[in-house]
Amino acid sequence: MQRPPTQVKDGAGPDAGVLAHIGGTPLLGFPRLARELPAGVRVYAKAEHLNPGGSVKDRAALSMILDGERTGRLTPDRTILDATSGNTGIAYALIGAARGYRVALCLPGNASFERKRILQIYGAELIETGPREGADGAQAHARRLAAEEPERYFHANQYDNDANWRAHYEGTGVEIWEQTAGRVTHFLAGVGTSGTFTGTVRRLRELNPRLRAVLMQPASPMHGLEGMRHVETSIVPGIYDAALADEVVTVSTEDAQAMARRLSREEGLLVGVSSGANLLAALRYAHGLPPDSTVVTVLCDGGGRYLSEEFWDGH
Repeated sequence: MQRPPTQVKDGAGPDAGVLAHIGGTPLLGFPRLARELPAGVRVYAKAEHLNPGGSVKDRAALSMILDGERTGRLTPDRTILDATSGNTGIAYALIGAARGYRVALCLPGNASFERKRILQIYGAELIETGPREGADGAQAHARRLAAEEPERYFHANQYDNDANWRAHYEGTGVEIWEQTAGRVTHFLAGVGTSGTFTGTVRRLRELNPRLRAVLMQPASPMHGLEGMRHVETSIVPGIYDAALADEVVTVSTEDAQAMARRLSREEGLLVGVSSGANLLAALRYAHGLPPDSTVVTVLCDGGGRYLSEEFWDGH
């Protein structure tokens, strides 16, 4: 498979660095959880938790950093700055370490212990913002810092950076098309920055104009789906395109947590709650589809960065 040009893919053999292995994730089926689907209906998920940084955000972070280098906005004397709920920050920190950049990240103070610890291990500077302000508060703080010291920072600004969604237009969407042999009929995913949804849908729509795009969002504004956005009540990212979604479905935090537990115990997949939300929504949605339908969603990140959360002890 030809590798997308926004990614570092030259010589991805044993002598290549870690960045050469971002993208190209497998497409997984669910032999146990999908047993009750209607005949001829399939549900698959991109295993984005298998990226080197453990999440789908590796793709966008690498794309934005390479774009910054190409355009001259990111130079060796500047610090990579952005707001994050954790996953994009981990990707920035990993890539910054691999390419020799300092990284400063604004993130809500209630981000999980595991995420903060991973960021510190990679050497990133953490700037914690108000827990109740969530991702929007972290985003506002990063903008203030960038405006105050424009020569110090490369503000990647994942919420408004077209290189974010282009990573999925050039990578994820093409991979899904090839891995399903062009049989994908529906793409379903939640949105944070909306890069995954926007880029993937745009590319798949070019390949199949009849593709149905289904947006998953938390069932309420106050939710526990870290990294996911309740669109109606939060700041809308600049790269979000409301016209792309044919339908919107919702998932509660408790149901998403239950599915994350089931994925670990029934499919051997230790993934996060947003992954549980995506797959639960995809399975529910698929029950109403005709034969020869193929729904693809995303396993956003691994469950290891949520181990201190109590929901794992549920039944």
